[in-house]
Amino acid sequence: MKKTMLVDLDYVICSPGFLPIVNGFFDTNYEEDDFEEYIIDDVFGEKAQDFYDYYVQQDGYKDAVFKEGAKESLERLSKYYTIHICSACVMFGAERKSAKLFADKYNFLIRELPFLNPEDIIFTNSKNIFKADVQIDDRLPNLQGEVKTKLLFDAYHNRTITDEELQNQGVKRVKSWKEIEDILLDNM
Repeated sequence: MKKTMLVDLDYVICSPGFLPIVNGFFDTNYEEDDFEEYIIDDVFGEKAQDFYDYYVQQDGYKDAVFKEGAKESLERLSKYYTIHICSACVMFGAERKSAKLFADKYNFLIRELPFLNPEDIIFTNSKNIFKADVQIDDRLPNLQGEVKTKLLFDAYHNRTITDEELQNQGVKRVKSWKEIEDILLDNM
């Protein structure tokens, strides 16, 4: 029997095309490391709603960039784990207009990760309701469910979380897919 794994998409498997869309709309040159928080609404100012109306019409995965080794690691791990991609699709600031984001993410996943079972894709903002052997996410609040091994994937918005805080919550920070494989395949 395979173990179960929950894996987030954005900032874990890939960097979505969110910032290229932001930069195109606002005529800026932001990079991920320009921010410390996940929600960057404060840079949108009074144009926030105009941006969200624009964003939900774009394909945020057209310009997505895979994290180094993510595809290959997921394919190797899929031999030992049932991998559930567990990703949020309701966008902050555009909650009632997020339907297209579901389709964009789904199409990206089935196109780019054909070895995964489409039935194992979960779209939810409430990731703490699941049980699994392993969960990999970039947001600490998402790692609160009944999970044996909790891995926080290093990202621009979680670098201020201390090792002590992670340890108190039973979470280990990982910085690469190679590190994830080393942790998870050593026990197989």
